[in-house]
Amino acid sequence: MAESSEIIFDKLVYSCAFEKYRGDEEFIPEHFLGFQMSGETHAFYADGNTVISENQIILVRKNQLIRTVKYPGKAGKYQFISISLDSETLRQYALQNKIIVENRNKNKQKLFFEPDEFLNAYFLSLGPYINRTKEATPKLANLKIMEAIELILQSNPDLKNVLFDFSEPYKIDLDDFMNQNYMFNVSVEAFAKLTGRSVSGFKRDFAKTFNTTPKQWLRERRLDEAMYRIKQKKEKPADFYLDLGFENLSHFYFTFKKKFGLTSSEI
Repeated sequence: MAESSEIIFDKLVYSCAFEKYRGDEEFIPEHFLGFQMSGETHAFYADGNTVISENQIILVRKNQLIRTVKYPGKAGKYQFISISLDSETLRQYALQNKIIVENRNKNKQKLFFEPDEFLNAYFLSLGPYINRTKEATPKLANLKIMEAIELILQSNPDLKNVLFDFSEPYKIDLDDFMNQNYMFNVSVEAFAKLTGRSVSGFKRDFAKTFNTTPKQWLRERRLDEAMYRIKQKKEKPADFYLDLGFENLSHFYFTFKKKFGLTSSEI
């Protein structure tokens, strides 16, 4: 069974699977709080990777690119709950509670929580909504999100500098960023936002930096990396084509031969 993701209420998503499942490339536009009910999530991003183990709680920062592989637990089931902490709700909370951000935290690592009976109890309280034994009204759904924010700050007050930083991403160096993130198969719009630019500004700066379009550069960069993996690391395309952002194996073989004039097996 492939993974199924169900929106329980506006900002709460429950994911379930009974076999190893590779998630899509994801642009994370909002912070979210997640709880690994069973199994493991292996998350890959530009700076490294993270393993989210059973019963672990994690806060994932907004404006990131992440790829995941999901593994069922010993009981044969994968379950993950995530609740989105959207900017509108966070602004509302900050206004009501007179939150002032003192130091903007530039560390982009994922944030794990130590075992916390309050946060654990919070996710257990979502059980009736997941099992559909109770329906959440819009007002109650909003209260549950506010409760999550309150518990995060109770666990670590300094996280206010992460949650309530509403500044736009600043313009960053395209060369460094793209060479760290070229393997993510996401839209130009996502790349633009992550580098602190409008779409038109991103395309304009990209042309100045690389003398080509994002689409052409990404294809060439991925193919060059594929050549390195085949020739130097002796890897097979079937083992890495998804990791390099190719949507399917046949498309990879076609573009590879078109660029290099040889098939991967001939090399």
